[in-house]
Amino acid sequence: MIDTSKKFLVAGAGKSGVGSVNLLLKTGADVSLYDGKEDLEKEALYEKLYEKKEIPLILGNITKEDVSKFDLLVLSPGISVNAPIAQMFRDQEKPVWSEIELAYQASKGRIAAITGTNGKTTTTALTGEIMKGYYESSFVVGNIGIPYTSVALDTKEDSVTTAEISSFQLETIVDFKPDVCAVLNITPDHLDRHGTVEVYAQTKESIGKNQTKDQVMVLNYEDDTTRAMADRANGTVLFFSLHHKIKEGVSMEGDAFIIEENGKKQIVCTLDDVNLLGDHNYENILAAIAVTYSMGVPVSYIKEGIKRFKGVEHRIEYVDTVKGVAYYNDSKGTNPDAAIKAVEAMVTPTVVIGGGYDKQSSYEEWIASFGDKVKCLVLLGATADKIEATARKAGFTNIVRVGSLKEAVEASAVQAQSGDAVLLSPACASWDMFKSYEQRGTLFKEYVNQL
Repeated sequence: MIDTSKKFLVAGAGKSGVGSVNLLLKTGADVSLYDGKEDLEKEALYEKLYEKKEIPLILGNITKEDVSKFDLLVLSPGISVNAPIAQMFRDQEKPVWSEIELAYQASKGRIAAITGTNGKTTTTALTGEIMKGYYESSFVVGNIGIPYTSVALDTKEDSVTTAEISSFQLETIVDFKPDVCAVLNITPDHLDRHGTVEVYAQTKESIGKNQTKDQVMVLNYEDDTTRAMADRANGTVLFFSLHHKIKEGVSMEGDAFIIEENGKKQIVCTLDDVNLLGDHNYENILAAIAVTYSMGVPVSYIKEGIKRFKGVEHRIEYVDTVKGVAYYNDSKGTNPDAAIKAVEAMVTPTVVIGGGYDKQSSYEEWIASFGDKVKCLVLLGATADKIEATARKAGFTNIVRVGSLKEAVEASAVQAQSGDAVLLSPACASWDMFKSYEQRGTLFKEYVNQL
């Protein structure tokens, strides 16, 4: 429940911040908005607000005196938990919530929450597709592109919400307690924000910190870091595994996806029922089976949802074949591990387009994954120098440098021959040149269509 007697300050005027403001306005709460940009276009912002309310704004600098007027801060995920505004609230012993916490406080029904470094969006979308086929009131929210705050007030007691949760959103949860949560995997990511892999992993693990034994934590048995989380879990652990047979859990046997429980085995589906490519996607399917089964979905409905699911935009998404060259949009490959999985999914000689915002990742393993498959690397963005140096050190020298994504598509078309593939899988975030990975992927598709 939202305590509408309190005065709320929402930090950040992006999609998440606007979602938080609108939720609070609908509940009748007293809400103001802070954003670091002094030149924020106020009229355009008010147009996005519930009933076009002209709420109080604090732009640019914020003072301790400003903070003293509020009871609670709602932090957009793009703003660090260590930002000065969050520190000021903590110094005055006032709560700092993520927008996920705000939405949780306002919502009803049951929640399945999914996190991890890679595969979150695909697993969340698939889980949501399965839930939708069985539950009448079903929502898919979070980092997948629909703010949880935008639908929280529409949920009912019999609703099921599937939420993709990022590490940024988990930094400031308080009471958030999903009925089922999943941590898919941990590889180094967002070290510019979290500092160390250990802190990043702990933040991911906190998705289950408020659970009790009657709730379920789904973990990947193949990943050493997630497997170790089982020893500390408050919820009941359910493992999924691609390569190991799990006596109590979800795994693969030959080409079948199976659930083993109390000594009984159920076949959910086989590879013939699946529309997704690659081992990483089979792991995503196993995770979705574990989550939906734990949420009470019968096996027959899980199978039907898997058969219906065609994949996620911007994740190894087939775009078109031009002059015999197949183009794939993997703009969601925003870290080296995700980009490795995309390379592994390719079955023909491939030109890779990479580079972007620097999250302090290292690229050795990504370059090593190229093997004989990647014939050319087209680089752009802030990390281009760093990636080129890494590639040359590893002996990979067929590198083309470009200044824009349009040039990257044109250069790739020159490098590729009929029968080859061109893969946009940057191994980096998009924020140096684009608003989001979605914008980057959409533009890539436009440029391919112009060839």
